[in-house]
Amino acid sequence: MSGFDADRIWNVSVHGVPDPTAPEAPSETAKLLYDFLLQYRVGGEFIYRDKLRANLLLKQYFLEVDLRHVGLYNDELAHAIQDRPTDVLPLFESSATKAARAILYPLSREENPDTPATSIPNIQILITSGLNMLQFRDLTANIMNKLVRIPGIVISASVLSSRATELQLQCRACKHNLKVRPGSGLGGVGGGGDRGLPRICEGPKVDGQEKTCPMDPYLIIHPKSSFIDHQTLKLQEAPDMVPVGELPRHMLLSAERYLTGRVVPGSRVIATGIYSTFQSAKNKSAAALRTPYLRIVHLEISTPSAGGKGLNPFGQQFSPEEEEEFGEMARSEGFYEKFAASVAPSIYGSIDIKKAITCLLFGGSRKQLPDGMRLRGDINVLLLGDPGTAKSQLLKFVEKVAPIAVYTSGKGSSAAGLTAAVQRDPVSREFYLEGGAMVLADTGVVCIDEFDKMRDEDRVAIHEAMEQQTISIAKAGITTILNSRTSVLAAANPVWGRYNDEKSPGENIDFQTTILSRFDMIFIVKDEHNESRDKLIAKHVMNIHMNRPNVGGESGDAEGEINLDKMKRYIAYCKSRCAPRLSPEAQETLSSHFVALRKQVQQVEQDNDERSSIPITVRQLEAIIRISEALAKLTLSPVVQNHHVDEAIRLFKFSTMDAVSAGSADGLSRGELNQEMNKVEKEIRRRLPIGWSTSYQSLVKEFVNQQGYSSHALERTLFVMEKREILRFSNQASISRSC
Repeated sequence: MSGFDADRIWNVSVHGVPDPTAPEAPSETAKLLYDFLLQYRVGGEFIYRDKLRANLLLKQYFLEVDLRHVGLYNDELAHAIQDRPTDVLPLFESSATKAARAILYPLSREENPDTPATSIPNIQILITSGLNMLQFRDLTANIMNKLVRIPGIVISASVLSSRATELQLQCRACKHNLKVRPGSGLGGVGGGGDRGLPRICEGPKVDGQEKTCPMDPYLIIHPKSSFIDHQTLKLQEAPDMVPVGELPRHMLLSAERYLTGRVVPGSRVIATGIYSTFQSAKNKSAAALRTPYLRIVHLEISTPSAGGKGLNPFGQQFSPEEEEEFGEMARSEGFYEKFAASVAPSIYGSIDIKKAITCLLFGGSRKQLPDGMRLRGDINVLLLGDPGTAKSQLLKFVEKVAPIAVYTSGKGSSAAGLTAAVQRDPVSREFYLEGGAMVLADTGVVCIDEFDKMRDEDRVAIHEAMEQQTISIAKAGITTILNSRTSVLAAANPVWGRYNDEKSPGENIDFQTTILSRFDMIFIVKDEHNESRDKLIAKHVMNIHMNRPNVGGESGDAEGEINLDKMKRYIAYCKSRCAPRLSPEAQETLSSHFVALRKQVQQVEQDNDERSSIPITVRQLEAIIRISEALAKLTLSPVVQNHHVDEAIRLFKFSTMDAVSAGSADGLSRGELNQEMNKVEKEIRRRLPIGWSTSYQSLVKEFVNQQGYSSHALERTLFVMEKREILRFSNQASISRSC
């Protein structure tokens, strides 16, 4: 038995009752497997014979076998592999090795040890199967030692170690040589220790003399021993499979030979293997308490970060009918508006924010330049605004609809939890990396709520992840770079809890310019008081609570035009099939607009006599390019057209450019407005002694019509003075000064 556990018998059949479905004897099973490899064909093609020959010529000593083919050849054999893999797989490997020797050297005889056929090492069998996938919580004692298939995320991978398959021993006293095939206990012989070796010398007596060899006489002769690669992986169940209120479960995987070195932390895999147990170092005291693990016989890799062959980037297959339906959806009239309306349909309004989230879900095109430099294609969005504006609900919706997503809250996340943590293996005492949220959400979306509540040092940790899309680690002697090709959707509150219009955006937004420049779109979401809009929102909320469809209004149908599962599949389809590029006309439009935007920001900075806290840099030009590409990808268009660029610029102006010039009104900059408000306040204090009152109309007549102040400045001043309780409004539209 290979894997973690040593060769120890835990239970054995006393009466030896034969299994009626299984082939009678191991030799018979081996013969059937040998015949299957050489004789199974589809049409006129002997697929396994040809595949084995091709692999042997490439010096790749493994063979991938589909369990369904074994079932078609001999149903009992397939059941035996499924129910007794520990017994059948070694026979399968020896049959494959025998078949390999017969294919390459058909005339050589097995009995002759000097033939080149004996130089072929054991062939590793990788079993692919169409078994139903089990979740971590379905793994019970009933399926122990059976073949299972489980999905999950690899959160850590150990370094490759060498596990002994055959040891050459030599007695230190009498030089007697001995060959043993060790078990593979963790930290035992398989780990290179000397536990489990014979305690007494087994050499022959010399001249009938008593042997004087000491206890534990044997030394391992490493150059003459055989070793294979071994790696330990740690698999965690996917976040969307974890029930609310429970911790995600982990499982150790044992990989050997050609299955090692295939995955990196953050890879989403489907592991096929034998559900086994081993005696953990932690449970040494309890003799019968065993820790489960999976001896893997095949890995399906479903993320591009792993670099191997696998499924498409999101582990999904699309039928021709589905592809046709998606094509029709993309060509349908007003599909962009329909898709945006389907984003969080239970939230009223905010249609431009929903359009921005639609762009974030699809993302732009990732580019690799000839000099090796990478340009990100993922879009980052920041929602900054008053409480009660449904920011967290939007984040929760994105977590549900994105094919790969991780949701986290600012206060509950540390720098290590977002990037990567260094852990120590309790058995080997070696350090290893465990990926955090940004690594686990590779090629997906990270939703960070309460972004403003994060500590500054934790927020700085994601700077590199947001722009370069890598996480560099230099801790505990481990220096490495992890992929984090994720979009970031963050929600935050302003400094004072609510957005203060009197203050500049820089004073409201308590973030450094370095982090703000990494967001492609920044939305300032204000909870404005507007009677007609408030009535519509109240009606919308009532309809949702009473489970009635919402008819009319800004957000359309409460149910949404496209259901959640279809949206999820469509996003995965577009991301795997489409990577739009700019057309020459779109390039011209973009460059001229970018120059105009820079000029506009310069004007705002001059008017307010302060540097803008939200910078417009070349990153923002790239942001508009990414938004244009996302809009083209939404309709499966291979080229970005002018109308895509126009919509991208409109979205960018509505979000980031509005945030830059927030606080200005009536053609006045924020600085001029504040000066005018100060003058109006002085005049009102002079005009209204304490205890006096006047009507609103007379104030408007005097200040706006006669003295030429702007009505906006007067209204803002009255609003501010009422907040400070200097003025009091009465029902008859009269204003009295109280202090």
